[in-house]
Amino acid sequence: MNTLEQENSLIKGLASNNKQAIESIYKDNYTVIQCFILNNNGTVDEARDIFQEAMIVLYEKALTGQFELTCQLRTYIFSVCRRLWLKRLQQMNRFSNNTDHIAETISVEEEIEAHEKHNSDINLMENAMSKLGEPCKSLLDAYYTQKKNMQDIATEFGYTNSDNAKTQKYKCLMRLKKIFFAEYKNGN
Repeated sequence: MNTLEQENSLIKGLASNNKQAIESIYKDNYTVIQCFILNNNGTVDEARDIFQEAMIVLYEKALTGQFELTCQLRTYIFSVCRRLWLKRLQQMNRFSNNTDHIAETISVEEEIEAHEKHNSDINLMENAMSKLGEPCKSLLDAYYTQKKNMQDIATEFGYTNSDNAKTQKYKCLMRLKKIFFAEYKNGN
């Protein structure tokens, strides 16, 4: 099934309240919209609201049975969200210029490409982390994700002092970097 057929299938699924179709549309599109709104004076709550409004627009169009995509679904959703967001910014006086002028300068494809590149890099990093092995994986997680200090890490991992833990963290980071860039080279 090609992309157009898949997307038309998702729209039909949305019109018939198919849970899988709705979840697929959310999963494939929400993070792009959230990034766009956060990067343009918005909050996570506002991103959710705007995305929900766009889903309602798409749902109402899908219900007509005559809605036909002339672009990719993600481009359509992004365009609707962008217009809704610019309109809301103007209403809240956070944006004073004419929205038509700004809409021309924001490239949907560039936003989406940047987001997809970012997602690809995150996937590469997750893959590299999965290949890193223990105790490096847990040590880096403790430091970067759990925000533990080096003394706590030294105690938890059995290092004699925080300097030894710091040295091990550095070695683990260099190993991760090597794995990541090997994957990056092969993927691009």
